Amino acid sequence: MIALVRFRIAGYVRSHRALQPLIGLLPLLAILYAAPVPAGQEIGATADSAGILIPVFAWAARGLLDSEPDEQRMISITAAGRREIISGILAVYAFDLGLAAIAEAALLARLSSGPSPVVLLTGVCLHFLAVTAGVALGALTSRPILPSPAVSSLVLIFGYLAMLLLSASGARWLTVPVLTWMKDGHHGVLLDNLPGLAAWSLLWPVVGLAAYAWLRRTRP
Repeated sequence: MIALVRFRIAGYVRSHRALQPLIGLLPLLAILYAAPVPAGQEIGATADSAGILIPVFAWAARGLLDSEPDEQRMISITAAGRREIISGILAVYAFDLGLAAIAEAALLARLSSGPSPVVLLTGVCLHFLAVTAGVALGALTSRPILPSPAVSSLVLIFGYLAMLLLSASGARWLTVPVLTWMKDGHHGVLLDNLPGLAAWSLLWPVVGLAAYAWLRRTRP
């Protein structure tokens, strides 16, 4: 399994497609942290970072899963079976967590005061939730599920916009509550609500990844 994960990541990096989400990540971080984060706003800043970077994580996930040619993917499925699907998801998680680490490092570099352990742990938790949401969205828009690049890109973009709109509406329980992260972070209540939000934020990505695994049975 580890060898398959390394193979997928190495293929993605060699294709130079790995530069695309990185090019998207860096300008967003430059905008987010153009000015130092004031003392007392650390939790809000990390919530903003996590919520805004979900499409970047989804973009990277889709790109990594699409980097393998269709013929090679068929060979991998024949040789590895279900491990091919699992290795792809693990490879995506590893790459996206690397992008999240860059985002966290940028945040820490722009804090006006030294980060507390609570800020660090909250940042890690929120970015992990964002990575999970991005992985699910990217997987569901990858080529085995949506063969058309144009349709795939539109679904990814509008999927994220729908996530934001639903999380701002009365039906926010139908999606990952991204805007709730941000609102609670800036109002000082995120830490109290984090356990419930974390469970809520993991529910829909888990459903999405289960749907991806099920669809891959008929769309290799």
